[in-house]
Amino acid sequence: MTSHGSVDWVKSSYSDEEGANCLEWAPSHAHGTVPIRDSKTPYEPSLTFNASAWSKFIEGIKGDGPR
Repeated sequence: MTSHGSVDWVKSSYSDEEGANCLEWAPSHAHGTVPIRDSKTPYEPSLTFNASAWSKFIEGIKGDGPR
């Protein structure tokens, strides 16, 4: 896990209005890595994935990737 102090975070479009069950990611930070955090605990450390792994994850949940 990594701390990313002054990163612009983007909230998931699937977040409900109370912010529950929501992930945020930092697209502007993606210098080969993509930080992900829980929006309910923004001051906790984030998880960091390499860009390739993140892309494969997104493809998979959209149904475009291998099952």
